[in-house]
Amino acid sequence: MKKQLVIALILFNYFSSLAQVTKEDLNQEIKPLTEKVKSLQSENKKLKTEVDNLNSKLSEVNSKLDALDQKTQSNTSDIQKTSSELNGKIANSETTTNQKFTRVDNSLSKNSLWSIIGILGAIIVSGLVYWLVSKRQTTDKTDVEAQISKTKKTLEEEGVKLDTKLTEVLETQLKLVQEERTKIPANKSEEIDHSLALKVADEIVRINKNLSNMDANTKGLKQLSASVKRIEDNFAANGYDMPEILNKPFDPRMKMVANMVEDENLEKGSEVITKIIKPQVNFKGVMIQSAQVEVSVGQ
Repeated sequence: MKKQLVIALILFNYFSSLAQVTKEDLNQEIKPLTEKVKSLQSENKKLKTEVDNLNSKLSEVNSKLDALDQKTQSNTSDIQKTSSELNGKIANSETTTNQKFTRVDNSLSKNSLWSIIGILGAIIVSGLVYWLVSKRQTTDKTDVEAQISKTKKTLEEEGVKLDTKLTEVLETQLKLVQEERTKIPANKSEEIDHSLALKVADEIVRINKNLSNMDANTKGLKQLSASVKRIEDNFAANGYDMPEILNKPFDPRMKMVANMVEDENLEKGSEVITKIIKPQVNFKGVMIQSAQVEVSVGQ
């Protein structure tokens, strides 16, 4: 009996120990679950709060949508009303316009036909008058141009005659000067008067310039050219010469008076003598008159 009690006591202690171990293990396993449950409960509260907020906002949106729907219905009604009124006014305007057009057509067909014909006739007459006036102006312009050309030709021919007589006078004077110089003894030294030679040089330059601008068919032009050639020969026979410098490059070292003029047609930096105002005159190789020229400068 005593043995049985001991065994029973041992078994009781064993099962008690086993029960304690199992409870502790369960507590360890339940604790994380309890924490998760608490966390889920907290998140559920947050979600509930957010859901409540969303429901509140949805309620506001629904209210605004209802207000917009009412406003849309009101606008639709107003548009339909305005459309009906406009259709009525348009119909009345079309009727009134058609009536006015009908009256205008009748008025034109009855009263304005001759007025239109008169206007067309006036336009035709005006065009004819304009054509005649234009033709007359063209004819007058042609006549004026022809008269100007004729006058210019006459003036050129008269100029040629005068220059021809002038060359004859200059040629005679040069011959007289040459004859007088031949009478002066060789051993006699006196200052020579070059005034006539300088005058002849100026006239030669002027006449040659005029010749270059005249029509080749001008009456008396050949005779004048021959006279100028004789004077140039006589000029040279008296010991005078004029260096040819026209259309030659300009050199600042040249002993002459130069007036500079810009010319866009020349190459940039180039300088060309394009006009002789006074020629350079030499007597027996010595300059007695320096040139005065116009120099075109390229830009």
